[in-house]
Amino acid sequence: MNNAVVTVVMPVYNAAKTLDLTVRSILDQNMAELELIAIDDGSVDESLALLLKHAERDPRVRVISCPNGGVSKARNRGVEMASTPYIAFIDSDDIWHPDKLSRHLALHEIEPDLAASYARIAFLPQDATDISGFKTISGPPKSYLKLGDILGENPVCTMSNLFMSRSWFNEIGGMDSRLSHAEDQDYIANLLSWGARIKGIDAVLVGYRFSPDGLSIDFDRMHEGWRTLASQYIENSELQSLEALYCRYLARRTLRAGTSPLRTLGFVFAGLRLDAAAFFSDGHRGYSTLLAALVAPFLPALVRRQIFA
Repeated sequence: MNNAVVTVVMPVYNAAKTLDLTVRSILDQNMAELELIAIDDGSVDESLALLLKHAERDPRVRVISCPNGGVSKARNRGVEMASTPYIAFIDSDDIWHPDKLSRHLALHEIEPDLAASYARIAFLPQDATDISGFKTISGPPKSYLKLGDILGENPVCTMSNLFMSRSWFNEIGGMDSRLSHAEDQDYIANLLSWGARIKGIDAVLVGYRFSPDGLSIDFDRMHEGWRTLASQYIENSELQSLEALYCRYLARRTLRAGTSPLRTLGFVFAGLRLDAAAFFSDGHRGYSTLLAALVAPFLPALVRRQIFA
């Protein structure tokens, strides 16, 4: 679209169950000056057919089909196809508030030197149809992100939350296509290392749905990817404190995802062993995570998901 101001880049892989709702949340934004570039990354379900139907109905939708190459490669290709000054990313199982893009655009117009921005997140059960039914949300955002924020509990949380200047994407290059875990943290850490300013919006604008088949559930690989990433930026003296925070973050995510309570306990105890003071540096988060981890083994899986989702 010639009048588009924001390009939404959405990688898609076998997302037929959630795709329609995600696309609708994009096209129903309260600003019309957008385009959606959907990259089907070699899906073997009905994802490509669904995307083509959306493209037939709405000229703002462009569809690219390519062999499976991973989420980072798909995102890079989507940005290459864009011509707008701003880029927003979304995963094919997440949902946006109708004000998502307009709130970010307004912030960037006020602060044109911003490289990127993010908002608060609603953590949703898998069957959620909008972001109003959340039971937990991410904490208030930092005014401006620091490297330790991203390598700790990562308030951005997901690429579905990142809105950025395309000029900054062009400046530092695309995402590392070799990564399938922690690729979002790696990219944002790289932005910050270049001196980028990234600011948070204190509003819940993204609905993040946990999927049992999704990458977000492979917590061990997430932890491994984090260690590889953090070692590139942080000295050993700081690494243990940040890893304790990241273990607290993973423990909270296992609770929300409804996985085995033993995984939650494992991350809690690992964080405490690494640096108990860092784990409890935010008293509310630290003690509530510990208490939830201790209670979770005594609750049925369905009850755990209802409480912690």
